[in-house]
Amino acid sequence: QVQLQESGGGQVQAGGSLRLSCTASGRTLGTYAMAWFRQAPGKEREFVASIAWSRVPYYADFVKGRFSISRDNAKNTAYLQMNSLKFEDTAVYYCAARIGRPLSSSREYEYDAWGQGTQVTVSS
Repeated sequence: QVQLQESGGGQVQAGGSLRLSCTASGRTLGTYAMAWFRQAPGKEREFVASIAWSRVPYYADFVKGRFSISRDNAKNTAYLQMNSLKFEDTAVYYCAARIGRPLSSSREYEYDAWGQGTQVTVSS
């Protein structure tokens, strides 16, 4: 069983920044890709960014140039640096992992471990 724990959410004014963290723990993790998804009220969960075990990142178009995903494999932790936040970035942000699969994906169903989510609220 793999557990993912997110932290770093909160409330910020538009134009501000937040940094989310996600730490994986549990059984032998091996190599694995990680990703961030988000779900706004009344909307479906959507892909935000992913990062392969090799640290190659991939972003949804709507966050390119504003968000940056990174990871520290020694700490089993991924990060999402969010800059120039907009009101429409308000959502619950979820961390996900593809255990045993080092390449990342934007497809939700390809991730088999999920965190509980952390709320990000951007006020206009």
